[in-house]
Amino acid sequence: MEMNQYLSIFIDEASEHLQSLNENMLQLEQSPEDIGIVQVIFRSAHTLKGMSATMGFEDLASLTHDMENVLDLVRNGKLAMNGTIFDTLFQCLDALEGMVQDVVNGGTGKADVSALVAKLQAIVRGDFAAAGGAAPAASAGEASDKPLVATELLLDQYQLSVLEQSVDSGLQVFHIEVFIRDDCVLKAVRAYMVFDLLEKNGEVVKAHPSVQDLEQDKFDKSFSVYYISRIGLEQLRESILNVSEIESVTIMAVDRSSLAELDQSKEAASQEGFRAVRETAAAAPAAPASPSPSPAQSAPASSRPTESGPPRPAASGGVASRTIRVDIDRLDTLMNLLSELLIDRARLEQLASEIRRNDLTETVEHLARVGGDLQNIVLKLRMVPVESVFNRFPRMVRDLAKSLDKKLELVITGAETELDRTVIDEIGDPLVHLIRNSVDHGIEQPSVRLAAGKPETGTVHLRAYHSGNHVFIEIEDDGNGINRPKVLDIAIKRGVVTPEEAKKLSDDEINMLIFAAGFSTADKISDISGRGVGLDVVKSKIESLGGRVSVTSELGRGSKFSIQLPLTLSIISAMLVKLGSEKYAIPLTSIVETAAVRREDIRDLQGNRVIEYRNSIIPILSLAQILDAPDYRDDGETETETVIIRKGDKLAAVMVEEFISQSEIVLKTLGKYLGNQKLISGATILGDGQVALIVDPNALIK
Repeated sequence: MEMNQYLSIFIDEASEHLQSLNENMLQLEQSPEDIGIVQVIFRSAHTLKGMSATMGFEDLASLTHDMENVLDLVRNGKLAMNGTIFDTLFQCLDALEGMVQDVVNGGTGKADVSALVAKLQAIVRGDFAAAGGAAPAASAGEASDKPLVATELLLDQYQLSVLEQSVDSGLQVFHIEVFIRDDCVLKAVRAYMVFDLLEKNGEVVKAHPSVQDLEQDKFDKSFSVYYISRIGLEQLRESILNVSEIESVTIMAVDRSSLAELDQSKEAASQEGFRAVRETAAAAPAAPASPSPSPAQSAPASSRPTESGPPRPAASGGVASRTIRVDIDRLDTLMNLLSELLIDRARLEQLASEIRRNDLTETVEHLARVGGDLQNIVLKLRMVPVESVFNRFPRMVRDLAKSLDKKLELVITGAETELDRTVIDEIGDPLVHLIRNSVDHGIEQPSVRLAAGKPETGTVHLRAYHSGNHVFIEIEDDGNGINRPKVLDIAIKRGVVTPEEAKKLSDDEINMLIFAAGFSTADKISDISGRGVGLDVVKSKIESLGGRVSVTSELGRGSKFSIQLPLTLSIISAMLVKLGSEKYAIPLTSIVETAAVRREDIRDLQGNRVIEYRNSIIPILSLAQILDAPDYRDDGETETETVIIRKGDKLAAVMVEEFISQSEIVLKTLGKYLGNQKLISGATILGDGQVALIVDPNALIK
């Protein structure tokens, strides 16, 4: 069977595990003694290893296997975390992300990980010089010259101790045997799915056959585990049976007496010894309800064998997943079909008003209500939390702070704020650039901060919140702020503004000069980027999404970049206008106001037509002339309707024939139908079936 059908699942889940690994590694760096976090990291690495091995990505599996060896020593108290281990593990995560990205791009996920594997193996041996760091202090109760290599026998003794302590603490300990259907093609995948489920609800202490054999499909049709569970026996049984192609499962409670017999076996580490112990620990028959070639087993009277049959639907309140992944292209298709439905609904409403039959009118009204509800649901389906973008920044800030020798704290608020998936996909790079600038040239060195009476640790706030039909994202730092005299001096030298224009600029307008192309206040070029380098690209990207960016700053106190974005790009509020027989839509987010302008007030200034608007002179454009409207001229009447539009701090007036109405319109892209036409951003279909082109105000002003 082809593995391609599982590839998208692997990519999604691998990305989630890598994100979890990064987040938990950052937490562990703050609390290196917290073994609970180490356990979570170990399970994520173990799961990622199993997924990679099953999919045949050997380099991914190899690297995670050696990471697992290091983490296993840490969680068993045989190795203390230090800076060398943290740096090495973070380097491993970067390599894993690169390999997963290669898989996303259609590659094989192969990479040269030999250097990282050698570092990890050196850490396991205790050779920190070879790993690139100093040896850590020995953990409590352990001699500093004790070898860090954990033998197989020692691990078995440790596992037995864990089981004994768990039973004594009142935890639920089970021996579980899982039988896979004879016709199952990918047994390793099913085994992985069961292990993934178990690790989410407890801890697997011992597996037979070994996890490596299970990952490589080296087992017949059953496998067994000793397991510490956080959920009850019945819920555990139902959860395992809900995994497809699982024939049956046998679960037996483990008590102190069965563990005592385990302790007497000197060959518990071998497969034969493991089977012998399991058979000794079972005194009563526990044959599964479904036919199975496995031998009957016995259990002591205190054990409660549980038999199970074919999988059954999960009971309400179970652990069955309540979410599914949907390709964004399918949602786009759904949105297009919905827009067609809304058009037909408008036509039906018009027909019903002409025919005037009560039953038809009632049916159309019901259709209108259902259509409206459907529209709201489809729009909500496209909304995703900005958390998916924000999650990458804590690790990035940690690495930047380390490379710049600064102390930094990133504070994230409003990560649950939702944006359209299309906007989410595009906003990541601009945010990366703004945060890197705040860290590099906003936050000062610790010594400089202390001298200025500030805390040694700088703070960068990343926040998101809703306001009306927009989402605002802010990046605020408590650094040195923008040096406006220096900015103005550089802007004049580079011809961005003239000395005369510079005298009229407000503080906020001077701040915005850093968004000019190629502008930089950095005294030297760094690999991080100086404040201002490339910010013109940031501004262009945000404006292409229908958003705006602004900056406020106070010297010595810090800066705040504010990004305003539309909630969604799939449906927008627009003003419908008429030019002869044609209709056009102008997004409301770019409209300041509408007005009637007398033609005698339009003046010519150096070859350009302008009008006076609120004590300033702005250009006035003829939309009919720009778009070459075939059956309309706008120079006949004494007055003309105009729309005042804004792009950043620039204003312009646009002449139209008349206003039709404000409307919520579904945006449809035109692809290559209009060639290189930049003035039209898309089209929408109106209720009467007529197509209206959507004008891009940013392109008009530019």
